[in-house]
Amino acid sequence: MKIISLYGNENSLIKKSAKGDPQAQRLLYERFSPKMLSVCRQYVKDLHFAEDVMVNGFIKVFKNLGSFQHKGSFEGWIRTIMVRESISFLRKRQFVVYDDEIFDAQHEQSIYNEGLLDVEYVQQLIDALPEGYKTVFLLYAVEGYNHQEIAKMLEITEGTSKSQLFKARKMLQENLSLKGMSPKSNSASKK
Repeated sequence: MKIISLYGNENSLIKKSAKGDPQAQRLLYERFSPKMLSVCRQYVKDLHFAEDVMVNGFIKVFKNLGSFQHKGSFEGWIRTIMVRESISFLRKRQFVVYDDEIFDAQHEQSIYNEGLLDVEYVQQLIDALPEGYKTVFLLYAVEGYNHQEIAKMLEITEGTSKSQLFKARKMLQENLSLKGMSPKSNSASKK
């Protein structure tokens, strides 16, 4: 017996989901939710809150599915919604603080690591950043937004965005060197 995949084509899945087909929506959610949870988790430290943010993001995805113009990647479109939902969550919780004094207060924070840099360890390093630094760093280094776009999204100046990125990078480098690891020495040790 030949198994025929329902909604095997992503465009078909998107169109049926936009029309309210619950099975298509479930399949779309199952296909993209693991990656999108990872996106939300980058911004939101607590996994339970990150899951809430992701679910709220998917509600927006399904509400606005009709506005997706099939230009560019659908995954990228969903990712943009998740990033914005994460930032909105942080703003509502007032976790995003752009204050130089926080850098000094959290500078002493340490993270334990026994081995090479791995994804979990890098996430711990990023989580240790003050929320303002972390948000700007992720938007710039991971999502690829420029400082003008970040400033608009976070309602800060471009100069603040640049300063936050500089300080985030500096803090990450210092935390790596405190552990006797630098990105260059680690990449060489993997070879």
